[in-house]
Amino acid sequence: GKKPKRHREELPKATELLKQREAPLELDKNQGKSIVVQSTRGPGAPGFYCEVCNRTSKDSAAYLNHINGRQHLRRLGQTTTVARSTIEQVRARIAFLREKTKEASKAKSFDFDQRLRDIREKEQVARTEEKEKKKAEKEAQRMDIVLATATEEGESMAQMMGFAGFGSSKK
Repeated sequence: GKKPKRHREELPKATELLKQREAPLELDKNQGKSIVVQSTRGPGAPGFYCEVCNRTSKDSAAYLNHINGRQHLRRLGQTTTVARSTIEQVRARIAFLREKTKEASKAKSFDFDQRLRDIREKEQVARTEEKEKKKAEKEAQRMDIVLATATEEGESMAQMMGFAGFGSSKK
């Protein structure tokens, strides 16, 4: 009645230290999508499939834990220890990041200056349009006043001459 011992696969010895991932994991590629799945096993099964270990995880958290786990890294030939950086590597990385931020700030400042010029031009156009609009309104008011005074003078002249009005009999 004893259960047979489970044969454990012998994994190769780790030959290199832990490396940074080169390809993105794309954990959110199917986020918000409805997918019809069939109940199969292997790479076609629903969830996240690891080709190295031939394993499917149901959710992204379990998959991420597996990818960073000791068994998966051993299959890739890596250990879980990280290589220590030397002072020269740290200085080189800091210099690289400084150059990168300088370039980004120069690009932003140029874009910022250009945006300021564009905004000033738009404000100037808006001001000229506003002036033209006010000018047109003043001209319309002046014409209304001129027409009103002309009709008043015409009516007063008609009354002095004894006419009821110069217009038609229609009202």
